[in-house]
Amino acid sequence: MSLEVPKEKFTGKTAQTKLGATPEMKGTRSKSLSIGNVAGLPFHTFEAAASVPPYIGMDVLDTLRGMDDQVKKMMGSVVNDPVAWAKAIEHEWKADFITLKLLSANPEEENRSPQECASLVKEVLKATKLPLIVYGSGNFETDAKLMEEVSTAGKGERIFIGLAEEDNYKSLAAAAMANGNGVVGFSNLDINLAKQISILLMDFGVRKEDILVDPLQAALGVGLEYTYSVIERLRQGALRGDNALQVSIICDCTVGLNAREALDPNPKLGDISKRAVNWEFITANTSILAGADLVVVRHPESLNLLRKSIHSLQGGA
Repeated sequence: MSLEVPKEKFTGKTAQTKLGATPEMKGTRSKSLSIGNVAGLPFHTFEAAASVPPYIGMDVLDTLRGMDDQVKKMMGSVVNDPVAWAKAIEHEWKADFITLKLLSANPEEENRSPQECASLVKEVLKATKLPLIVYGSGNFETDAKLMEEVSTAGKGERIFIGLAEEDNYKSLAAAAMANGNGVVGFSNLDINLAKQISILLMDFGVRKEDILVDPLQAALGVGLEYTYSVIERLRQGALRGDNALQVSIICDCTVGLNAREALDPNPKLGDISKRAVNWEFITANTSILAGADLVVVRHPESLNLLRKSIHSLQGGA
């Protein structure tokens, strides 16, 4: 007597998104990542045809003022030069994409001008060939002008800029659309906000395939289960036909490497470097299991552990 495995049937699927433009697409990236077009739950190949596996990116900071000294030590001197850091991501660590964070533009930090930051974007694009995502300072007023300059610097390269929220989405959307780029919306651990930002962007004229959603990643021990729940509901909503949720999901999992417990100097907790890497890996791996299409990590060993995990989840030995 054979056993029939119960299968969940879905009617919807996520939009297919392209990150990065190759020369054939009139860009200069070495590859264009095809994201989305997902018709089933993550790794449930018994229910739906396998989609592309999650892509793993790594971040670059243009200022180290907020980076913990332990993390600086773990990462090495390469983090002192954003361009060298980006090169290491491409050539040494071989991530799928780069996420450049322009934190120095914040008026409460180094207050670098939009032009200075855009110049760095150009340098990174010239020095590397990986697809690029660029996040701003987090200051809405600053980021309006900043992302206009950044999107212009990345014209034709199909970069994604963020983070778009209700109070600033129009300026980011306009900057992206004017240069053939995409937008990352931010939803702050709330499925209703995720739906809202997608609707706002689409009503403004941004195509669904030009939108990524960042649901706000919480680290292991600091609310990871909330992020998991939100990602899971976002993906299930998309598969059940909710047009506003049929966008790809990106999670910035570097919060795992910076978690207080991960960096606790208590010798009874073991080696900090190993613990912090595992903290970041578990944070990212959990989000992949929930349905994230893209994850961002900082430590190269976290990337290696994620690749092994994804290979195993796909049936590899």
